[in-house]
Amino acid sequence: MDETYILRIYRGHPGHQYWEEFELKWHPMANIISALMEIQRHPVNRKGEKVTPVVWESGCLEEVCGSCSMLINGYPRQACTALIEHIVKQTGSSIIRLAPFTKFPLVRDLIVDRSRMFEDLKRVHAWIDVDSTYNTESGPRISPEKQKIMYALSTCMTCGCCLEACPQVNDHSKFVGPAAISQARLFNANPVGHTQRALRLRPLMEEGGISDCGNNQNCVQVCPKRIPLTDSIAAISRDVTLQSLDDLFSFPDRED
Repeated sequence: MDETYILRIYRGHPGHQYWEEFELKWHPMANIISALMEIQRHPVNRKGEKVTPVVWESGCLEEVCGSCSMLINGYPRQACTALIEHIVKQTGSSIIRLAPFTKFPLVRDLIVDRSRMFEDLKRVHAWIDVDSTYNTESGPRISPEKQKIMYALSTCMTCGCCLEACPQVNDHSKFVGPAAISQARLFNANPVGHTQRALRLRPLMEEGGISDCGNNQNCVQVCPKRIPLTDSIAAISRDVTLQSLDDLFSFPDRED
């Protein structure tokens, strides 16, 4: 491996983006975040010009918070687990391209605004309401099989990789994306959350809901947590159909 490598970063602000290259020395086990930190300490580009430091977002540095999402050589992933050595060996090139996600509003450089994901979680009621009382006894039993599924769904970190890869998520679509759909499945699987399943399913019957999914399956390919997103889409599609039938034939005064 060469002693140096190049980070080619698509940076700037809305309306003015450009490529800028930085040449860095290789260090064992270095990742994209450590490379960006090195640029932050010494913001001099490959032309020898001192520039403003590149800005990005990060938090946990262990692929849990989801905040360091970006396009690395065109692939949506987490920068904290992207090792320089692995990328160079995989591509056979010492040039690594970094760019912000394209499906979210750009803030600056590699930072985007993922607010739409959090708003969509509100839309599908991705939480369980409690009534301010506390019961210290055992809760409802959940089978090991269901626990396994729920745990996988609970690892979602709202990183946005699935939305970035989804062709149905664009400026002309209101599609909520696979993350919100999968979270609706998670909270509906909970014995307490199941009592409010209609609050989660009905928004998914509307524009931008489950019917907008094109079944491209890119989402499951790029999910860093390997969440079975396509299984969630299939399960929620079935549940939405049953809920629509239930709404059609229910009496007006019936409670969910």
